[in-house]
Amino acid sequence: MKAYWIAHVDVTDPDQYSQYTSRAPAAFARYGGRMLARGGRSQAMEGRETPQRSVVIEFDSYEQALACYHSAEYQEACAKRQGAAKAEVIIVEGVEP
Repeated sequence: MKAYWIAHVDVTDPDQYSQYTSRAPAAFARYGGRMLARGGRSQAMEGRETPQRSVVIEFDSYEQALACYHSAEYQEACAKRQGAAKAEVIIVEGVEP
């Protein structure tokens, strides 16, 4: 069953954040992640205010999504994001079609 990363990001230091964005895609690719949405137009309809960036990444399974998040490659990229952005990342399992 597919799984999805849903992230909401507010960037505070674009230069430092670029160190994250230059590294993270390699981890996504290694674990079969497919970018479905990344930073396009968005509008919060309920709940929190609209974040600067919303990201949705599809994985073939919940286990692959978790493995990607916990991988050394992604954690290295994530460390570069610290202090450069406020991020909320949720991994959610999809439903059977």
